[in-house]
Amino acid sequence: MQAELPDPETLCPSAMIDGDHPLVQQFVQTHGRGDSERERAVALFYAVRDEFRYDPYRIDLSLQGMTASTVLANGHGWCVPKAALLTAACRAAGIPARMGFADVRNHLSTERMRETMKTDLFIWHGYTDIWLDGAWRKATPAFNIELCERFGLLPLEFDGENDSIYHPFDKSGARHMEYVHQRGTFDDMPLAQIVADFRTVYSGWLPEDGATHSSLEGASFAQDVENEARA
Repeated sequence: MQAELPDPETLCPSAMIDGDHPLVQQFVQTHGRGDSERERAVALFYAVRDEFRYDPYRIDLSLQGMTASTVLANGHGWCVPKAALLTAACRAAGIPARMGFADVRNHLSTERMRETMKTDLFIWHGYTDIWLDGAWRKATPAFNIELCERFGLLPLEFDGENDSIYHPFDKSGARHMEYVHQRGTFDDMPLAQIVADFRTVYSGWLPEDGATHSSLEGASFAQDVENEARA
């Protein structure tokens, strides 16, 4: 079956996939190096994966909080804004890219997250869909290498030829991630729908009507991971 060709929007900046922002432009100039689009996309993937720590406690669902450039300014992000950054960086490098989303069952979250979320289902998990060599390739830059090493996870690699998606098991063979529903791909981030669904599914995570910040923001994800890894 012939692959769906990129439309013009997969090269254009938007309010949240802000590849025209000076910080994103500088990031691409620094990290987006290579002799081909594939090499540049791979280089950008690893820069997004490892230069910005994954932190699902510090979630800001406002428009400003979800932009690609905000990840660069903060030095951290969770799966959706980190995927927005990789999408924006690829577009700024002239490589068509869009956002993809799926619901995943996460068997390795922290105790604090499980108590707050009341579920191990993570809806609207974000990744980047990159057009390379005539096909769309999934790239998931969420978990930085230090987190993987501390938590005993298999890091996600990306070669620009194969999809980079979560492993079903960790290094010890325990269950890790299970994809339960594919939501599809989007030229722009569907923020309004993400927020509405989060309020419905995670009432303890966004405790106040109209709140955009996670109730876990004052806690340390890195410290919780460290404590549970030692237990």
